[in-house]
Amino acid sequence: MVTDATRSLRWYGGLAVLFFGIGPAVMLTLLVVQGRTPGSVGVLLIFGIPLVLLALVIAGLGLTGSDPELTSRRMHLAMALVAGADVLMLGGNAIIRMIAE
Repeated sequence: MVTDATRSLRWYGGLAVLFFGIGPAVMLTLLVVQGRTPGSVGVLLIFGIPLVLLALVIAGLGLTGSDPELTSRRMHLAMALVAGADVLMLGGNAIIRMIAE
């Protein structure tokens, strides 16, 4: 019986993309909509949300792929995109808040 070497990567990578991608984007969007953070943070969302959506698409391709090496590359790329989006959105929010105060 052959086991899939990327099974845990698919599982945990998919959860990480959902948790660390969608969660911060939704929370930051809610902060902007409610007016609890400077309005210029909305500009960060314009660039961060497409990165998260691209990561979701690539993670979906990674989850459904059959080639372990290609799956691994796709999942790593998806997680890197989510990390970049988080740095952009959350780090940018922190910097804009520090400058605004």
